[in-house]
Amino acid sequence: MNLARASSLIAAGTLVSRMTGLVRTIVLVAAIGTFAAGDSFYYANQLPNTVLTLISTGLLTGVIVPRVVAVSAQSDGGRIFLPKLMTAGAVILLAATALAMLLAPWLVSVVAGQLTPQAQSLTTAFAYWCLPQIFFYGMFALIGESLNARRIFAPYAWAPVVNNAVSIAGFGLFIAVFGSRDGLDGWTPEAIALVGGTATLGIIAQVVVLTVFWRRSGIPLRPDFRWRGVGFGSMGGLATWTFGMVMVTLVAGVVQSNVMSAASGDNASAAIWGNAWLVYMVPYALIVLSIGTPYFTRISEHAAAERRPEVLADIGASIRTLGLFVVIAAVGLAAAAAPASRIFTQTSEAALLAAPVLIAFLVALLPMAILFIIQRTFYAYGDTRTPFFFTLILGVMVVSLTLVAMLVPRPYLTVTVASVQTLCGIVELVIAVWLLRRKIGPLGLARPLAAIGRFVLAAIPAGAAGYGVYLWTGGGEGWMLGSLFLGAAGTALICATAGAIYVGILAAFRTPELATAARLVRARFGR
Repeated sequence: MNLARASSLIAAGTLVSRMTGLVRTIVLVAAIGTFAAGDSFYYANQLPNTVLTLISTGLLTGVIVPRVVAVSAQSDGGRIFLPKLMTAGAVILLAATALAMLLAPWLVSVVAGQLTPQAQSLTTAFAYWCLPQIFFYGMFALIGESLNARRIFAPYAWAPVVNNAVSIAGFGLFIAVFGSRDGLDGWTPEAIALVGGTATLGIIAQVVVLTVFWRRSGIPLRPDFRWRGVGFGSMGGLATWTFGMVMVTLVAGVVQSNVMSAASGDNASAAIWGNAWLVYMVPYALIVLSIGTPYFTRISEHAAAERRPEVLADIGASIRTLGLFVVIAAVGLAAAAAPASRIFTQTSEAALLAAPVLIAFLVALLPMAILFIIQRTFYAYGDTRTPFFFTLILGVMVVSLTLVAMLVPRPYLTVTVASVQTLCGIVELVIAVWLLRRKIGPLGLARPLAAIGRFVLAAIPAGAAGYGVYLWTGGGEGWMLGSLFLGAAGTALICATAGAIYVGILAAFRTPELATAARLVRARFGR
């Protein structure tokens, strides 16, 4: 499967997944709001979500995917190794889930220690229903990343659509049975079970979808405990550094959650942070993951075959292609920050509180896209030790600056924490590029950086025009903040305006990367 077609399959699934994910968030906000009860559910549901993020970006990407790529090229196509890998992963995930369930009250106190006792009690009740997601999230990531490594990209991108459909139905049922509520009072065991159980049932559904596609891959999916002599020992050495990376990221996240929990109530806090991150993840997943994931597979293949010129060529090509799309996505969404935030908030006032948080995240969109490629190049070479060290530097910076952020007034606390995250991510990128250059030599980044400079210059007037549309319609007092549907329409109008001007400017200057973009678009919509 070529890169264009693989990217189009991932992008199509990701687009539908993210759009249905936004609908899921809208229904959830209608059910429990974005402040008191919304914060409690966010903290509980974020515990297994954090595990998924750490597993996917750490152990799976850094250790397992390169290994699966290697064994898939063997004569048996991995039929012996992969069932053993799935069995070992399931055993570890079951143990981790059981331990988390036992420690649920302590985990809640760790991540949300500054919530009121009533809020912590509700969060713990939600957590008992959400923590089983650890097992299913882990299996979803393990099966999905293994399918990606075998160049079967579509199921991993499309399965979350099923999750979102289940969640939309469940949260809609909650509204029909219990009505909408935002406060901490009146939460019966049945109401808690419906919200928390719906979230977990959606994750189970998407694992079932992947299991069906895994069987079609021709690899048997059966328990196999004969682990001796299959190479788990060498993977364990790599996983040691990945585990350290997981712990650093976890500590930083715990500090961030605790600091933000002080703002819970009437100010932007955890739920606002999480929903702004969801909007940020739409372009990240649609662009960075859909384009970058096939490149990562190909970089892993070139690295395994010691084809350094091809590795460098893929690094440069992927950064230029990502930059073309990411720059305008970040600028367009920043111009539409308030209408975009209105999609997941109940009032225009809440949208204006959430907009700066979203903008703070969007500043990091381009650096994180480049870091995606740089970090995965280390993984392609079987190096998880070096990413641990630049992640450690990031973690120390995040913890230190987040603690300093506690000094700012509560209304500005969450946006300050988001800004700290962005600043530290940019520093991490600079360090990662320097370390990769030391490892494999000059990276040839002059051409990609020059291209990104052109993209930024074209995006500035495009973004200004989009923001002008927002102001022309009344800004914070205009129709774009009137409802979530008007917010979505306003976001689309602003982004369309900015995107059209951006493409026009690049076309006028005959930017060569537009040809690559055109091929991707044709591959995506040509069928």
